[in-house]
Amino acid sequence: MTSHLRLLRSRPVRTATALALALLLAAPAGCGTEPAPDARAAGPSSAAPAPARAELEARAAALQTVAEHVWVTEAPGFALARQSVGVLGDDGFGSAYTSPDGGRIQVSVERRPHAAADCTDAAGPATTCERDGEQWYRASESGHAYAREQDGLVVTLSGTRQGVNRETLRAAALAAHRADDRELDEVLPPLGGAPGQQPVERGDLPPVGDGAPNNDVGASG
Repeated sequence: MTSHLRLLRSRPVRTATALALALLLAAPAGCGTEPAPDARAAGPSSAAPAPARAELEARAAALQTVAEHVWVTEAPGFALARQSVGVLGDDGFGSAYTSPDGGRIQVSVERRPHAAADCTDAAGPATTCERDGEQWYRASESGHAYAREQDGLVVTLSGTRQGVNRETLRAAALAAHRADDRELDEVLPPLGGAPGQQPVERGDLPPVGDGAPNNDVGASG
């Protein structure tokens, strides 16, 4: 009889312990049904993939340059002027970044003697010509530029003193880098759309004859 009472007294305790253990084991499983914040944030990117490298190289060739010579940069308040993109020299690259207030940063990528040559008299008189980190800074009364050598190229970022101050120009020069595939897709004109590759249509050219402009005036004179 005494052992039976002991069994009855211990049963609620064991039942409660078992229930608590079951809830404890079930808690991680319940939390696991909700995705972690990092997992939700790491969804697939909505950005379209860059075109094949062969297409990008073909677009660079249509511009008469090579993909490796296309450099891009960024500067607060400045954006790429797409119509400025073009070849520079034999196979160099040039572009301009402009601001709404008329500022302009010119990007030039060329095969030519090293950047230190920008400090010679052949480049014209300079009020300042000095080494600034890995680059050369050259300034005259009206304009200034940062230049650096890389992989046989001289990359120059320049502008007028009125259009861009030295701090902004230096930041743009430090940010300049060879364009990756996605940046090439954004910068290079599409095939058939490179500047100078397509004839400009003129509305005053007659459909027949020698193609001379039609300068006839209307009845109103």
